[in-house]
Amino acid sequence: MPYEREHETPDTLVEMWEQSVARHPGRSAFGTRDVLGRYTWTTFRDVGRRVDDVRAALARAGVGPGDAVGVIANNRVEWAVAAFATYGLGARFVPMYEAELPQTWKYIVRDSGTKVLFVSRPEIGARFEAMRAELPELERIVVFEARDGSGLAAFEADGRAAPQPSRRPDPDDVAQLIYTSGTTGEPKGVLLTHRNFTSNVRAALRLFTDLDASSRTLSILPWAHCYGQTADLYAFTSVGASIGIAGGPTTIAGDMLRVRPTHLIAVPRIFNRVHEAIHAKVRAEGGLTLRLFEAAVAAAHARRATGRATVRAAVLDTLVLSKIRARFGGRLKGALTGSAKMNLEIAEFFHDVGIPVYDCYGMTETSPAVTMNCPRAFKLGTVGRPIEHVRVVIDGSRVDDDTGEGEIIVYGPNVMVGYHNKPEATAAVMTADGGLRTGDRGHLDEDGYLHITGRFKEQFKLENGKYVFPAEIEEAIQLIPYVVNAVVVGDGRPFNVSLIVVEPVAFEKRARELGVTQPLDELLAGGCDGTLSAAHEALCRDVASQLEGKLGGYEIPKRFLFTTEAFTVENGLLTQTLKLKRREVMARYGARIEALYEP
Repeated sequence: MPYEREHETPDTLVEMWEQSVARHPGRSAFGTRDVLGRYTWTTFRDVGRRVDDVRAALARAGVGPGDAVGVIANNRVEWAVAAFATYGLGARFVPMYEAELPQTWKYIVRDSGTKVLFVSRPEIGARFEAMRAELPELERIVVFEARDGSGLAAFEADGRAAPQPSRRPDPDDVAQLIYTSGTTGEPKGVLLTHRNFTSNVRAALRLFTDLDASSRTLSILPWAHCYGQTADLYAFTSVGASIGIAGGPTTIAGDMLRVRPTHLIAVPRIFNRVHEAIHAKVRAEGGLTLRLFEAAVAAAHARRATGRATVRAAVLDTLVLSKIRARFGGRLKGALTGSAKMNLEIAEFFHDVGIPVYDCYGMTETSPAVTMNCPRAFKLGTVGRPIEHVRVVIDGSRVDDDTGEGEIIVYGPNVMVGYHNKPEATAAVMTADGGLRTGDRGHLDEDGYLHITGRFKEQFKLENGKYVFPAEIEEAIQLIPYVVNAVVVGDGRPFNVSLIVVEPVAFEKRARELGVTQPLDELLAGGCDGTLSAAHEALCRDVASQLEGKLGGYEIPKRFLFTTEAFTVENGLLTQTLKLKRREVMARYGARIEALYEP
């Protein structure tokens, strides 16, 4: 029975969780991976008991309504236990990334006034013990993996001795203080209420009616981010579905086979990589393998376009496409992708293969969903229609053309309370009538689907007056097989240039195909400014040629700088949600990029 016909999602995360424990006590809630890759599953009943114990222990530690409880950990059962225990006291949960800079942890703990802090490892706990004098509101640190018997197990035992019934917060009470990535400055703490989260969950479940207690996902996005948390943790536990927690980026392929998810919450990058890996493999094998693959994809595309199945398409599906679905465990009904718009060609490929990928749109300040494609209503190339009770308005005052585009403004129960301790920043994004200015540019089509065309703070204007949205160009460049990442620059210049991160082996292979024999270090030595080697020029022309027909002529960069230095969270060039930190990239590569404009 579809979820919304059986019962409604409560208006608080406390009631939502307790309702699931009561309805599905013996069902698997979370699966965790051991060092051998095997999964062990724990039930809603068992997790619920741990939530009760930690809630009581937090109460004994003096945590009450409005207090802040922090966590620094990757996705794990204890993360969820700490979160639901905190909500049950009317307190605020403050999630932080485990792979974060210590100064960012310190800022968040101090700004939020965190009273009790859960951390995954003793080393993190030791860092905070050393900072105690600078964090006067931090009263207790609880280490999940403490080796001296003083960790979470002892904390739970302390609570077990003095049970504490859960409180029923008001739906409009703040449930979480979640900090943004800080791509342009210090992090901002977004105040999100119970209603913000539960309205998002309810809206999603009305669209994905096949999500129920028999469903399962593989959790691959961090719960410290709003998208992974709402779409993954809350949506699945709310219906009694189970969540297998991935071991990490390097184990996802094997974890898919063991967990065998029915649904997946992901970002386009995951599907981009699978798409490229599949195509690279069949190209390398060539011959019959390549011909069968191309025939299977073409037949599947025709079947989707016409709605008519053929015996030939069915046979090719069994021989070829079923093996692609098997990479995801063989049970995947579809995936929801956010963070960036899915490339249309790749989206069509996975729909044809039988793994529909549905784009959605949102941000931390909207809990996060604003619009969503779904099985019953989707349009490839868009990010879907506004979800239930959410209204999108396009403000055309920020554009000087008649395209019908403008800034996306969002109204609804998903919109944040504001930024913690930042009234000016709150005022800058909130309209007088309660709307949220997203800073994103887009338009609504005749069917009500939202199209994202850029971000105002990232757009720039070329010397000729044409506006450029670099993210769109960068996404197109990143579809070139040997490209890992890209940055496009051109503000006030006669043309665009680009810094491109390449995968060394694939890049050298392509160079050889073009007849280039120079060593890799020579190809990476400088920019394409007309004075360098013919070999470098050949690679520049290769990139440009692969962009023709996908971008406008003025959008295609004229010169390129190649590097093999990956953009990562660890080196400060990506945020925790894998968004580009343009300021940091320019600080590191600015001089070399500027040199591309030299005559």
